[in-house]
Amino acid sequence: MPVLEHWQELELTDKVRDNLLSISASTIDRMMAPERKRIRLKGRKGTKPGTLLKHRVLIRTFDGHDLGEPGFLEIDLVGHEGGNARGDFAQTLDVTDVSSGWTETMAVRNKAQKWVFAALAMIMSELPFDVAGIDSDNGGEFINAHLVRFCQEKKLSFTRSRPYRKNDNCFVEQKNWTVARKTVGYFRYDTEEELKILNQIYAHLRLYTNYFQPSMRLVSKTRNGAKVSKKYDMPRTPYRRLMESPAIGRKNKTAMKAEYETLNPVQLKRKIIKLQGRLFTFNANKMKEVRKEEKPQTVSETFLGEAIGICDTVQRLGHAEERVANDEIHRSKCKPSYHLPALPAPIQQNNRLH
Repeated sequence: MPVLEHWQELELTDKVRDNLLSISASTIDRMMAPERKRIRLKGRKGTKPGTLLKHRVLIRTFDGHDLGEPGFLEIDLVGHEGGNARGDFAQTLDVTDVSSGWTETMAVRNKAQKWVFAALAMIMSELPFDVAGIDSDNGGEFINAHLVRFCQEKKLSFTRSRPYRKNDNCFVEQKNWTVARKTVGYFRYDTEEELKILNQIYAHLRLYTNYFQPSMRLVSKTRNGAKVSKKYDMPRTPYRRLMESPAIGRKNKTAMKAEYETLNPVQLKRKIIKLQGRLFTFNANKMKEVRKEEKPQTVSETFLGEAIGICDTVQRLGHAEERVANDEIHRSKCKPSYHLPALPAPIQQNNRLH
């Protein structure tokens, strides 16, 4: 709020400011639940297993991360196939620092090793800290000779998660939703123009997310019978976590602080929303053209299809009625006849007195 008030984007009374500062996270979640449920989207996974080279890459589980110093990265791809996995479509490379939560995203034209490796190298060169290691899933876009050789040359640790265990990459999997999916959705992006707009969005999104979006980090988890208690630290932005880390050099901290003082979060959000509008409008127009190119049915073809459908339905009903009739005849023929035995003649008693 002090940043918004500094840029004159927010005007609050003392009472409203006190209420906003005292509101709890659970109350915010409860108030926002109906709106979040309304805009919730679903997706699908498109990761394919890597080659036999993965056996040379060690496995790291979810509890094997070093949360002390920044520099250990989790990486993943977010596919933009729009429900149609055929052909090439854009992919978003998501790179997340485990310790600070600093997240960088970049769109590539497909999941070919060439594009993914080039994007990863570019992101790593622009990070405000030194990279110590990389952890990925088992996809072939990551488990390949290029990345293995790169990590060996740079003396970086290269690990992978267990197959089908998303929790091993929990830090980047969370950012896949909060950063990528919530911003660009689940549409299909397969053109150069859409790829260009995606990267324009991510250029502003990295500043908005890393400098102004706080998050909590799990500190401890204890179990008492069936009850699990979790303890989190105070919410802080990735920028604040890096500024408090003794592992970050003075030069990098000075550069980040200078960049932070020039940023207006509301202006960044306006730019992101404007680019989102361009992206969604372009995608909608593209899909209209795709539907127009599909061969439409003529009137005669439509009536012919309906006639064939009606005939099939009538035929099925006729067969059903015939089967019912045959069943009735069969039951009548096979129905056993029950004949009660004749009762014996009643015994006549002579009541006359002799």
